[in-house]
Parts: sequence; C-alpha cells; structure tokens
Amino acid sequence: MSSRDDIGVREYDATDAGATIDIFLRAIREVASKDYNPAQIDAWAKVDDPKVWAQWRASRPTWLAICETQPIGFADLKADGCLDMMFVHPDYQGKGVASLLLKTVETAASHQGHRRIFTEASLTARPFFERKGFIVLAAQTVEKRGQTPPNFRTEKMLA
Repeated sequence: MSSRDDIGVREYDATDAGATIDIFLRAIREVASKDYNPAQIDAWAKVDDPKVWAQWRASRPTWLAICETQPIGFADLKADGCLDMMFVHPDYQGKGVASLLLKTVETAASHQGHRRIFTEASLTARPFFERKGFIVLAAQTVEKRGQTPPNFRTEKMLA
C-alpha cells in the first residue's frame, strides 16, 4: 500500500461525484459500522439523488485526497466555517489521509478569514478530531430517515 508521500490533494471536479459517493458509502458501511447499529448505518449510508449530491459538492470548496490517480478521501468547507463532510476510503484508513485533508481545510478556512472551524463528528471520527485539537461542545443525536445516531458538535480555534 502507499505511503503518505504518495498522497496528494486536489480540488474537486464535477467528474468526481461518483468517486465521492463511493468513498462516503464505503466509509460508513465498512468503518463507521463498528460504532453504529445496522439500522443507523442503513439510514446514514444513502445517497438519494446523485445529481443533488454533485450539486452539494460543487456548491462549496471540496478537496479530494488522491493516491496515484485514485480518489481515496474527500473533505469540504461550508461558507460559515463548517467542515461538513470528511470521509476516507476504508483501504486508506490510518495512513494520514484525513490529517492531510484536515490541514487543507484549515488552511482554506484561515485564508477565508475564519477564526474557527467546526464539525459534527461521528462516534468513529471523534477521537481523530480530538487528537487534532477539536473540543467537544455537546453530544447530540441527529435524525436520519427515522434513526437518531449520536454525534458530537466540535470546534477548533485556528491559529
């Protein structure tokens, strides 16, 4: 498997929608499934309309982590400083992909004048975000298709 030196980041392109959907679904089904029950995973791991998904990705800065030419992760940043989505392909977990994506998001947020970034971290992602300097503001549940999986409102002040 690849080293972190083989991994780069580039801006999202409209042709990347399918790859980001695949990463999103596989990360939830294969990684987050250790922290959530099957009904919660089934409710979360859905993309009802790929065209709407593509519009969301294109509506805000989104970056892809790339190994060789293969997308292996993605992250985005909403205009208010929210890191809305960050997912890494299951085969590339623990290889620095999320750290590289987070650094990209933090740099962009700083350039946009944000003094903090925030996210709703899953049970699975919470330890990563805490290691990266995020603090948990509150535990919460979010309704998804009749399920209420727990997550955490977190934030990080930027230097």
